[in-house]
Amino acid sequence: MRPKNATGDSFFAWDGEVLVVNILGKPSASRDAIGKPKGSQLKVSVTAAPQAGKATDHMLRFLAPLFGVAVSDIQVVFGRENVNKQLRIHAPKKLPAVFAQPGLPTDPAGRQ
Repeated sequence: MRPKNATGDSFFAWDGEVLVVNILGKPSASRDAIGKPKGSQLKVSVTAAPQAGKATDHMLRFLAPLFGVAVSDIQVVFGRENVNKQLRIHAPKKLPAVFAQPGLPTDPAGRQ
């Protein structure tokens, strides 16, 4: 059985061609934005209110084009109605700049 935190000490990890990302969500923000990593989570702010998973749905619609995937290519592993969540992004075609930090693997093969 796989532990919940499949990313170890980082906010993301690769599982084959799937990017696993731990998110610290901030609903009802002034704008949609990807923030900085905070521990083993990436801060993501969205303008949607936290009502019955609507902020998470909005977050997926915001993130999908930033990773070059369809919304249906992003799976919420846990945290649909919580600020702490984990996403699995199938075969992202691009990565936001925060993923290009020195020393972090930027593709499934671990190349930088």
